[in-house]
Amino acid sequence: MRQAEFDGKGGCIRWTETPGAQPARVYVHGLGAMSAVYHAHIAARPELAGRRSLFVDLPGHGLSDRPHHFGYTLEEHADALACALDAAEVTGAELIAHSMGGSVAVVLARRRPDLVSRLVLTEANLDAHPPLTAGSGGIASYGEDEFAAHGHARVLRNVGAVWASTMRLADPRALHRSAVALRRGSAPVMRTILEDLTIERIYLQGERSGPLDGEDTLREAGVRVVTVPGAGHNVMFDNPEAFAAAVAGRL
Repeated sequence: MRQAEFDGKGGCIRWTETPGAQPARVYVHGLGAMSAVYHAHIAARPELAGRRSLFVDLPGHGLSDRPHHFGYTLEEHADALACALDAAEVTGAELIAHSMGGSVAVVLARRRPDLVSRLVLTEANLDAHPPLTAGSGGIASYGEDEFAAHGHARVLRNVGAVWASTMRLADPRALHRSAVALRRGSAPVMRTILEDLTIERIYLQGERSGPLDGEDTLREAGVRVVTVPGAGHNVMFDNPEAFAAAVAGRL
């Protein structure tokens, strides 16, 4: 495990990594998750072996610190991720990012283009004010104090076992602020940033999740949109073969 200070006050973002060839692959988790839990089994597959791989936990999540003075906006998460990559001496990385992590990765690519050479996004949040059925909706529907006192425990009882196993490790206030910020979106909004980028961009949509809003516009902007058969939101669990093929560039 390695760490880097991200807030100027001693708070550290942490990651685990495996050695290998460059460019590095950086795996970024979604809201209430952990990177290694969602991605280590993918990085270990034979078609992806031999590359340096970093599994980064965003602030407030997993192994990373969770300072209560931190805002947990998408921009702040992206800047914290940049601190980790700078400390790891990573440039031109491939970012493999899920859900909220995909939003953070898109923002990072705009703020620090030197750090990102390729994006593989899995059901990343691209728009502000997503449907209330989105995972962030239930969390953001509480006030912060209410969520910290009671809502966190209630949400844990109502989500699937895998998500609950990592969400219970996230700080309740950090989780709530992250959810609120995700629903607010970035400025400019993530979809606009993604369409304006010129690096290779792949967007994975689970077949069971239904059609992707704005898919045609994304394709026109050069984003490769792939519907993954037999998969829902967690493509890396539902169809790991297709997921690994996307990461390896062998779709």
